[in-house]
Amino acid sequence: MREFEHTVKDELGIHARPAGLLVKKAKEYESEIIIEKGEKSAVATKLIAIMGLCVKCNDIIKIKISGSDEEKAEKELKEFLGANF
Repeated sequence: MREFEHTVKDELGIHARPAGLLVKKAKEYESEIIIEKGEKSAVATKLIAIMGLCVKCNDIIKIKISGSDEEKAEKELKEFLGANF
């Protein structure tokens, strides 16, 4: 299992459009990807669940990845989040 934290820099946080991009990216991997904010967590392939986390600007989210391609997923998700969130 791999995990890392990311501070959301987007002024609007993770709303519908960026959440959709994140879901699309997460579906590229066989590994299960979980996003956590505080006590809440969501599977990264579930749009409504991600939006339910209510991630705002400057919130810290934790990404947990487990599966056969977790190293690749971690590397690419770090780049993706840095460029888009």
